[in-house]
Amino acid sequence: MSNYAPLLWALIAVSPAACGTGTDTALLTDPVVGEASIAAGISNDLRFLREEEKLARDVYITLGEHWDLPIFFNIASSEQVHTDRVKALLDDFGIPDPVADERVGVFDDSKLASLYEELVAQGTVSLTDALVVGATVEDLDIKDIAEMMERTDDADVLTVYSALMCGSRNHMRAFVSQLQSRGVEYEAQYISQQQLNDIITTSRERCGRP
Repeated sequence: MSNYAPLLWALIAVSPAACGTGTDTALLTDPVVGEASIAAGISNDLRFLREEEKLARDVYITLGEHWDLPIFFNIASSEQVHTDRVKALLDDFGIPDPVADERVGVFDDSKLASLYEELVAQGTVSLTDALVVGATVEDLDIKDIAEMMERTDDADVLTVYSALMCGSRNHMRAFVSQLQSRGVEYEAQYISQQQLNDIITTSRERCGRP
């Protein structure tokens, strides 16, 4: 995995902790938040997550166009649902949306903008590199969302976090399966290896769908 060290360090640099701060849609219906207030820390988490999910979408769109592999387009569609879902929460809470421009590769956070370029550069080296990029992004997403879940007890926010986490586990299964079919074993970078094994050795989740 040493070939991916620059990518891993770049991902660490923009994680919420560092900053201080198929399509899985079944649980992604609009919650009724009403006039509930939200702590500043959760506001930061939601704003970061909005762009983090867009980052995944944008990277997968770009790599899909480069490699013409359906997995990237399929998961990009799911990431669009995810980032839209976080936007709905931002709107419900009256939190300013950091995404003023939906174009691919455009971010309010300069570190995420740089990370987009690094991920795309890594992912265009080879198809294996592209799939490793995908697995690594989902690895980090799972870790970040788990940490965000520990910072709130708001039921509506947790419902969205759980839905996004479920989607990320399915995305991880898809990327790891693609790598395994090419004789490559992905090693966990952010979650534990046991967590990764538990994910990839269980079936794709329905994420609340009947």
